[in-house]
Order: sequence, then C-alpha cells, then structure tokens
Amino acid sequence: MEDLEAARARRWWRTGRRVGSLARAAAFIDDVGFALLFPKPGVELPSLWDAASDRPIRSLGEEWGPDAERVWGWKDELPRRGLAWYGRFLRGRPSFLAPDLLADLYPRSGRRDDFDEEPLSPEARRIARILLRSGPQPTSALREALDVEGRRGGERFEAALTELGRRLVVTHFGVEDEGAGWPSAVLELTARAFRIPRRRDPERARLRAAIRFLDTMVLARPADLAHAFGWTARDARAALDDLVRKGRAARAGTAYVSARAGKGGRR
Repeated sequence: MEDLEAARARRWWRTGRRVGSLARAAAFIDDVGFALLFPKPGVELPSLWDAASDRPIRSLGEEWGPDAERVWGWKDELPRRGLAWYGRFLRGRPSFLAPDLLADLYPRSGRRDDFDEEPLSPEARRIARILLRSGPQPTSALREALDVEGRRGGERFEAALTELGRRLVVTHFGVEDEGAGWPSAVLELTARAFRIPRRRDPERARLRAAIRFLDTMVLARPADLAHAFGWTARDARAALDDLVRKGRAARAGTAYVSARAGKGGRR
C-alpha cells in the first residue's frame, strides 16, 4: 500500500480538481460517506474544506474569503435539499453524512417520534418535541422556547444540540435570516427530513457502515471507528473482524486496512 498520508489525500479529494459547486460538494460527501465541515488538528477525518480549498485553515475569522463563504453556504444547502445530513455527529463535531450512510447508522425505527426511544436529557427532549409539534425551527426560537439565559443556560443548550446530533435525532435544515447579525441555523427532525427505511437488518447495516468507514479511512483502528460513529470499542472491533472474515479488510498490526486501499475516490 502507498504511504498512508498520500493514500488518504487521494481518497479524501485533497489532490486534483477542487470542489467548487454544490453538486460537487454533494458528490464528495456521497463518495467518502462522512466528512467534517472544517478539519480539526489531531483528528484524522476527511473534511469538506480540504476538498474545496488548498489552503490550511487556522482561524475561520482570519481565513474568511470566497472559499470559506462558499463552504459555509453549502453546509446549509446540502441538508435543506436532502443531499447530505449535517449536524454534530462525527466526534460530536459539525459534520456531514451521505444519505445512504445515514440510513445505515440511524439507530431507531424511523418514525418521527422515535426519539422517545432514546434516554435524552430534558433539554434535548424538549427541543425534539418542539420540532415534532411545530416543524423546522431556528435555534433562536428554540432558545427562547427553552428560556435559555446566561452562560450556563447557553452551555446546556449547546450540550443538548450536540446530544441530538450524536444520536442523529436532528439535522440542520437551512438558515433563517433575522436581520442584523448571523442568520440562525434551522433544525429539523432527521426522520422527517430524510428517508429512513423502516425495515432494516441491523447487522448488515452495521457492516455496511464499517466498510464505508474503513474504505474512506484506508487504515483504521477500532477506536477510530468507535470515536467517529459513537460505537462501543467492542462493537467496532467485532465489525472490523467481520470484514476481515468476509475478505473486505485485512489486519495490519493493531489496525485494519481496507481491501480497496490506495484506489482513491471518484473525481
């Protein structure tokens, strides 16, 4: 296998023609399956920014320009058009999922009220119930409905949004312009915004998600899979071992390597 860094650069669309349109952004996410919005130092995952720009990003405020403005707009349009799920999923960070991978990762029945199956915090459950009753809502309206006040109230609200993202309960769904300042992100229930098949084989879905992860990562440890998708280390290792038995992966010391290693992504 070629050098891991070079293999990932090719697989994560960091080489060749840069992503310059919404359609290409959707194609990128469809190809890799999952991606951060912006890269995070120390977190080895593909990002839409790296596929769209050849400049490293240190501070969004410092780097704001045509590339940042374009990528920032795509994060709102992609989920609104049903082209990609967007929320706080990968390691709890702002990230995208391709619709087919979303269907495999989605952990509940697919009913609009299926969040009742989850042991959510009171704040997270209130947000979900407001969305169920009232439809897509801007975060400004949700903050008002929950009487969010002060630093601690804001921290609890943000923690609830992260919780809802990690459990795939909600997706971003565009923005609402409220005049002065930044527009408010609009949230919607994932089960209403995207088609989630009601009849799914959990075991097959788990293996499809695992091979999608490994194919994109080229090489990964069970902890990488567990941290990214919120699985237990035991479930992640079991899925990767199943891929080895099926000839879709091979062991590489304590890690696993995809059978497709080095083949690169669709461009």
